[in-house]
Amino acid sequence: MSKLNEETKQNKQVKSKQRVADHGEVFTNQREVNAMLDLVKHETERIDSRFLEPACGNGNFLAEVLNRKLNVVEHKYSHIQIEWERYAILAVCSIYGVDILEDNAQECRQRLLGIFTQRYKALFADKYKPEALRSVDFILHRNILWGDALDFTNPQTKQPIIFSEWSAVNGTMLKRRDYMFKFLVEKSFQTALFNDEGNAATIDEPVKDFPLIHFLKLEV
Repeated sequence: MSKLNEETKQNKQVKSKQRVADHGEVFTNQREVNAMLDLVKHETERIDSRFLEPACGNGNFLAEVLNRKLNVVEHKYSHIQIEWERYAILAVCSIYGVDILEDNAQECRQRLLGIFTQRYKALFADKYKPEALRSVDFILHRNILWGDALDFTNPQTKQPIIFSEWSAVNGTMLKRRDYMFKFLVEKSFQTALFNDEGNAATIDEPVKDFPLIHFLKLEV
């Protein structure tokens, strides 16, 4: 697909009349996306500032957030590849989305991965590292999820939506902690979960805590 056709597809506000009728699905066009993000411009230019879109569609808002963050990364770190990789991956770590339609979540992940890949290869050409792309793909599969943001579950399995929090440690390492989306929003107690002592876990306690891992070694 040509770049023009891809951009036309992404900027299309309606996929079908049936989807509008069934789900009220109308995508925000680029002009409104930019106008709304400009209201929090300083946050879109903070590499580690977290964004969550609870009805992300195929990623109109999140794609622009990622592009703005990568503009900052490129301006500051493009002269050293490992630094660009580290901060660009941290930018991806800060972006979250949920959509009730599975194909939208898939398209959003692919779109964000495509943006990262295009900008990465444009800067470093044949020096790009496949492991960096695998790490980004893994993060997007943890951060962009098929789910219902109203009841906090997957529409098919009815399992709770669980997001991963990513924190940079010692420069090149990432710390992952998984949290239930419902309790992050409601700020209530996780009465169905228990900590290591057998007591009810609170909002501050993750569903699962993972060991440190290098940011280029994240993959399934």
